[in-house]
Amino acid sequence: MAGEPQARGPINDKGMYPLHIVSGAVGMPAERPKQALLIPFFVVVNVAMFIITMYINNCPHNTGGDRCFAKFLGRFSFQPLSENPLLGPSSHTLQKLGALNVNKVVHSHQGWRLVTCIWLHAGVIHILINMLSLLFIGIKLEQEFGLIRIGILYVLSGFGGSLLSALFLRNGISVGASGALFGLLGAMLSELLTNWTIYSNKCAALMTLALVVALNLAVGILPNVDNFAHIGGFFSGFLLGFVLLIKPQFGRVRQRYLSYNIDAGSLRTRQKHQLYQYILFGISLIIVIVGFVIATIMVFRGVDGNKKCSWCHYLNCVPTSRWKCSTGSAYCTTSQLVNNNQVQLTCLSNNKTTTIAADQSQSILESLCGKLCS
Repeated sequence: MAGEPQARGPINDKGMYPLHIVSGAVGMPAERPKQALLIPFFVVVNVAMFIITMYINNCPHNTGGDRCFAKFLGRFSFQPLSENPLLGPSSHTLQKLGALNVNKVVHSHQGWRLVTCIWLHAGVIHILINMLSLLFIGIKLEQEFGLIRIGILYVLSGFGGSLLSALFLRNGISVGASGALFGLLGAMLSELLTNWTIYSNKCAALMTLALVVALNLAVGILPNVDNFAHIGGFFSGFLLGFVLLIKPQFGRVRQRYLSYNIDAGSLRTRQKHQLYQYILFGISLIIVIVGFVIATIMVFRGVDGNKKCSWCHYLNCVPTSRWKCSTGSAYCTTSQLVNNNQVQLTCLSNNKTTTIAADQSQSILESLCGKLCS
């Protein structure tokens, strides 16, 4: 992700209401922040999965030690930079460990890939950016709302990003936690809106957060970035924020600080939750449930979203004079021929076939597949 927000507006980093919004509350004792456990655990899981991925990838054995980058790492060395500039494994290894591949989800009934893909990363650069962003955004949210709500938000946002990606990116694979991270950004925006009355400098905070989101989504129109996962994750998180991140308004703030001998009449008295919060909660919950059900059915039925929306591909990549928008990575199947010395390579996107020697390395097979599908 790029351009992560530097602050969450007026939210106090202690996980409590900003003191300056409550009349007469200046100088109140600060609450001790809750300890964040889930987000660091997520980071550990992602890093562990990347280490396992590189161990299984074993570039020297599967590609050839002379072609691997950072050969001193042994079996943890990276694929050639021409194949993976992010310093990571081959697409074959990622696919084997659970990367999102629409063909396997639809035709092999491997729906679990819609979730497993958010725990895999394409390279060191990829995981470094995502994990730093997760720590920066997620710890504050977990301290404020707890591990259960943030955990649900993170996983469901990642799932929502995978659904939209599966509907529109018909070729290639997708991995990474970016959809879940955009879900956290979307939830931050909806949290600001649904808890509007407890914040000061509302418009400034809203404009700052909207600018951060817009810049991150704008990066997604570059080639080789799965912006559909970003968009799907963002809107999933935005809707879930209205459901999971509701705060009591001034009524509870008033009761909470009576023990500090603050004049009760100086505080605005309101009900615990406002009517608009309940309305947003109900509408968002319905949209999330219906949207997830419909999108899941469409994915497993093999619906191609590009046929339903001819212009939507521009949301993922906008071609310019400086770059072209590829349709995704090529995917092929191999079948052993009778003589056992040759295999037939078939491109899944255009059904073209070719016959090659059976003893080719995985990287050579991927290169030949790309030429066959081009």
